[in-house]
Amino acid sequence: MAMIGTDVNYAVALLKAGQLVAIPTETVYGLAGNALDLSAVSQIFKVKNRPSFDPLIIHLPAFSAVSSYVKAIPEAAAALAATFMPGPLTLLLEKSEQVPDMVTAGSPLVAVRIPAHPVAQQLLSQLDFPLSAPSANPFGYISPTTAAHVDEQLGPQIPYILDGGPCEIGLESTIVGFPDGKPTVFRKGGIAVERLESVVGPVEVKAHSSSNPQAPGMLKSHYAPRTPMVLGNPEDFIAKYRVEEIGCIRFQEAFHGVPKAQQLILSPSGDDQEAARRLFAGMRQLDSQPLSVIVAELLPEEGLGRAINDRLRRAAAR
Repeated sequence: MAMIGTDVNYAVALLKAGQLVAIPTETVYGLAGNALDLSAVSQIFKVKNRPSFDPLIIHLPAFSAVSSYVKAIPEAAAALAATFMPGPLTLLLEKSEQVPDMVTAGSPLVAVRIPAHPVAQQLLSQLDFPLSAPSANPFGYISPTTAAHVDEQLGPQIPYILDGGPCEIGLESTIVGFPDGKPTVFRKGGIAVERLESVVGPVEVKAHSSSNPQAPGMLKSHYAPRTPMVLGNPEDFIAKYRVEEIGCIRFQEAFHGVPKAQQLILSPSGDDQEAARRLFAGMRQLDSQPLSVIVAELLPEEGLGRAINDRLRRAAAR
């Protein structure tokens, strides 16, 4: 398995040598490599088994560094950055020639993020290149929110996991682009649509993409456990499966027909931030059990509930 530790200087040395390091962010753990090094970027795709048509996000220490990698910053993008960066926001902007086409999967746009996690900030501030860092898990599987999650899935393939503790937000960043100047959400994530709209007014929200996505994380099937997952009410599946074969993901209340150990209650108090933080770790815990099906209940379509429902729908898309 990989070495797990808190030595930022060691992680910096590995990255400068062209190797990959798993790093903490406030959203999920990322599999990081030098975004300007084609060999390192190629290794990211290989280790994750990620299709080459799915673009990557580049990570920088501050918004002031973004102008080196993009051709222009729209006014709405600057306003969002002033409010939400560093943080779980990714901006989709026209790339400069400095960004390799491999990173953007041939797209003229590059996704740029400034993570808020203090360990990620410390790491990025010591590098003179951006990091490509998609979630540190096999492509399509549940995103990791602890160093142990990374080690379970990718440990034998990477030299070091930089441990920054459990991720505070637990959902990937919200991706916003600006086609024809209009703020558009390409991926729902850690910043709710309502919060974006409080800064730039009404935004368009894109559906996912089944192939050739315009931005990272847009594929229809993603974030999925190995156990088949469906959306609905557990009661509808009692006749099809034995009780001991059914797992449940519920927002606030347990389902009384299934053992508690087979249930993930995201937030008994109805807090969407707590629900987001617990989602991926809870899905992994259910997936480790000998279940035949996981039945998930959707949350109210508001706040972070939209992003959580997006992950649940895609985890159930097979």
